[in-house]
Formats: sequence, C-alpha cells, structure tokens
Amino acid sequence: MDNKELIKECTKRAEAWLSEDYDEATRQQVKNMLESEDKTDLIESFYKDLEFGTGGLRGIMGAGTNRMNIYTVGSATQGLANYLKEAFPELPQISVVVGHDVRNNSRYFAETVANIFSANGIKVYLFENFRPTPELSFAIRHLGCQSGVNITASHNPKEYNGYKAYWADGAQVLAPHDVNIINHVNAIKSVKDIKFQGNPELIETIGEQMDNDFLAAIKTLSLDPEVIKRHSDLKIVYTPIHGTGVKMVPASLKNYGFTNIIHVPEQDIPSGEFPTVVSPNPEVPSAMAMAIERAKETDADVIFASDPDADRIGCVARDKSGEYVMINGNQIVMILLNYIMIRNRELGRLKGNEYVVKTIVTTETIKTIADAQGIKMFDSYTGFKWIANVIRENEATGRYLGGGEESYGFLAEDFARDKDSVSAISLMAEIAAWARDRGMTYMDMLKDIYLTNGYSHEEGISVVRPGKTGADEIKQMMINFRANPPKTLGGSPVVKIKDYSDLNVTDLKTGKVDKMDFPATSNVLQYFTEEGNKVSVRPSGTEPKIKFYIEVKDKMASVADYEACGERAQAKIDAIKKDLGI
Repeated sequence: MDNKELIKECTKRAEAWLSEDYDEATRQQVKNMLESEDKTDLIESFYKDLEFGTGGLRGIMGAGTNRMNIYTVGSATQGLANYLKEAFPELPQISVVVGHDVRNNSRYFAETVANIFSANGIKVYLFENFRPTPELSFAIRHLGCQSGVNITASHNPKEYNGYKAYWADGAQVLAPHDVNIINHVNAIKSVKDIKFQGNPELIETIGEQMDNDFLAAIKTLSLDPEVIKRHSDLKIVYTPIHGTGVKMVPASLKNYGFTNIIHVPEQDIPSGEFPTVVSPNPEVPSAMAMAIERAKETDADVIFASDPDADRIGCVARDKSGEYVMINGNQIVMILLNYIMIRNRELGRLKGNEYVVKTIVTTETIKTIADAQGIKMFDSYTGFKWIANVIRENEATGRYLGGGEESYGFLAEDFARDKDSVSAISLMAEIAAWARDRGMTYMDMLKDIYLTNGYSHEEGISVVRPGKTGADEIKQMMINFRANPPKTLGGSPVVKIKDYSDLNVTDLKTGKVDKMDFPATSNVLQYFTEEGNKVSVRPSGTEPKIKFYIEVKDKMASVADYEACGERAQAKIDAIKKDLGI
C-alpha cells in the first residue's frame, strides 16, 4: 500500500470516530489529526487496530484504533467479559480483580474496566488506589476469582499505558484462554457492542486488608529471621521511581524486621510523568542516580528500586572499596536462587522434589548452580506467565523454590504468579544481612558463585524500530537471521541452533535435528558456540524493538581474576555484536 492509499484508508477509519458514539474530547483529537497537513499522527493512530495479543494491550495513549483509550480498553474488556461467561457457565457469580499503576489515565481506565465487567453481571473487586502488579495476582488467588485486569505499561515511557489480563491461577493468560479471548475481542466490531454503564452494586473496593494479607504471605518466605535481628540496622535506600512500590516495599521491609529504610523523597511522589528520570526503569543506570546519591549521603549499605508497577527489582551494592556497583538482572536471580537453595539445604527442607525456573534468555550459570545443589531446573519462555505455567504443571508433585529472568524479574512465591519486587527486595535485604553476618558483600557472594560455577557475563541489546516501518524491519531481520545464520560469533564456531518457531534444535556438526519439549512455539532464535557462549534473538512482545541477549563464558582462576574475566568477556561480547551487525 503506497502512502496515498494508506492516508486514504486511515482517513476512512478516523472519520468513523467522529460519530456521537465517541466522547467530545476524542472527536476533537481525531478532527485535529484529519485537518493537520502532517498525516504522521493520523497514520500512526489509525493504520491498524491496537492488537490484543497474548500479553494484553500496550500502546501510546491517545485517540485512534492503534492507541490506548477507553474504546480500545473497552473492546478488550467486553471481549474478556464475553469469554468469561462462556468459560464459566456453571458459576452463579463470576468475579474479577481490577488494579492499576500510577500512570496517567490508569485510574480512569481501571474504573472503565470495572464498569464494563459489572455491566455484564460480573462481580468486581477494584483496588481503592494504585497497587503493585504482584498484589493483583495474589488477590485473584486469595479471593478465588476467575480473572483479573491490571492497567499498567510496566517501565515503558510515560506516553504508554497497557492492559494485562489474568486467569484464575493469578497468572497472565495462556492457551487456550489467550486465543479464545483474542477471538472474542476481535468479534467486537462496534462501540455499541461495549456495555459502558456500570452496576455499582457489583463493584467492591478493596485495599488495606488485602495489603495486610499480602505482606503476611511475603513474610513467610523469610529463611533467616535471626540474621535480620542481628543486622536490623542495615542501611537500605529504597526508591519506587514514582511508582506503586512506595507503600508496600517499605512496609514489607519493616515487616521483615529492618529498621533503617532511607527514602529518596523526590521519587516517593507517585506520578505518571516520572519527573526525575528519563526512563522509569531500574535496569537503566540513570534511573538509579538519585538513589545512589542518597546512599552516598547516608553511607548506605545497599540500594533497591522497583519499576512503576513494582514487579521488577533494581539493586546497587557496595564493593570492598566502598564504591556502589549495579547488580544486573542475571546476577540478582543468581544471588536469590543461590541463597534460597543453600538455606533450604541448611534448614533440612530439601526433600528431592524441589525445582527452580529460569527463562531461556537468562544465564546458563543458574543451571550449573542448581545441578551442583541437586535441584531440578526448568527453562521457560520469556515472561512470568511461562514461569507460572511451570509452577502450575508441577504444583501437585514438586515444590517451587523460585524463578527469575534477566530483565530484573523474580518470583520467590507460588501464592502469586507474576514477578514480584516486594518479596524479591525483602529477600535481597535478608541476603545482605546474611552476607554481612559472614563479613561479605553482594560482590563477594557473586565472586564466590563465579569461582565455584564458572564465570559468565551477559549483555542485552535492544534495537528500537517504532511505527509501521519499524515493525516491518524487525520482521525482516528475523527472516534474515533464519535464512543466513552466523557461522562464527566472536571467533568461536556456531555449533548449535535452537529455533523456537518450530522447536527444532540443529546440531551443526552432525546435521542432526531434534525437537524441544516446550508448550508452544515462539519467535525466538538461539545460537550456541563451541566455547559455550549463547546468543538469543527475539522481537519484543510489548515494545517496538528487537532484543539480543549475549552470554559469554570464561574460567575464573581465583577471586583476584574477576576484573580480568570481565574485561575478556566484554571484548568477546563486542566482537559478537560486530558479527551480528548491531
């Protein structure tokens, strides 16, 4: 379709939004797009429908079929409501939980969702105000609901918002429900099909009691209360980065027994504008800058952060020289799982049916650690709905110890089924006390892990390609990688390729092709080299980017070899990036 045809098609779609079925503010936005000489906004807002995918909705807020607004949110909710009534015909009362984060319009969207569910005869438990994503997951299970919706765009820029759909187990929806919901959402062809007029009698506000129940459950995860008593004065800087963790994370730390929690006052202010950061993402060093300054002022031992919906954790620790060092997502998962496995063994709790989970793009060192402890490890796709799927499949026979992913997500519990910074930060603080009890820091612990299990170094690279042209470019990049796989990466021959789109594993030395045992296919490619390095490539399911995950291995001769290992690994990663053309 050429540009003239595209503008013509978008104009036709936009003109339908000028009808009285849409509110006045929306009609005015659309009118402005139609009258503007620059048709960029018109095209981006109307060239397609904002797709309700397996992760729900996520997009830029504004008027249009490709934007987050009450009409796209309404269509998603009406479709979900229709499917819930089809899926649970025997229940006298279907119920759902609705929550939201601090973003602009999040409360408005959440109330819209609650109204639509109630208009369809569905009981709604609506949080009184913003809450962490994992608390919504907990509430669904705790209240015995059939579904839930959280309005959040996680750590995306402030222009974005999103819609996450959950099922009765507290996890984001998977097959067959994801496809069935999508079909019902796609069946909504008109705004007139959406029941916006709510029934207040079916909407119940929840808040403080759920908070208390959630915090009490998280307290049960503590593996060494005595070490916290000995180091209750540990200096902990915490920042919610203007997000939903502002209340629950400090409350959980206090509940664990920590008494010296230091705030970053400017970032304690909940705001969808995220005024003190360029990106509200604890993975980004600049987002941690104010917390690090606060730590320097107060001589703090450790720094924690959570993203806007408080499901991801950020961590900065001091090394022996007193410098503050960012702990990356892979390292956070390693530290947490290593501690959980060690303490469970020390406490005599290992019965032989325990297991841990990591995603396929997370460091392979975790498998080495689990193997050494005699604990089973499962690989899953990226995203905690897949880790939740492993828990669901094994809950009758196995005991879940924890699971995580390189993108700063960890879940220590099975009473919630989405990544949880509240419990992860509480446990990380406990680990800091446990390490201090042994005269160690997080960095000392990491070096010991690498010395015992082999050194690994990881780097994630996101290539952003926004808009329609970007989506086409990302699609072509994946086609090219499949058609022309690299023969060497960083000077090491590629010996194995895993293609999750058809679940084939190809041994390039023998030509043998085997099948992987995964619950579904996914658009992910992995290359493994002779040296044991791993490169994963996948388009993001929620953002306009293609992601590369590079992991390289090395042998660490001694603790003193740590810095040299890092330098060698970075040189190898730089060479691999050059080979990939990124």
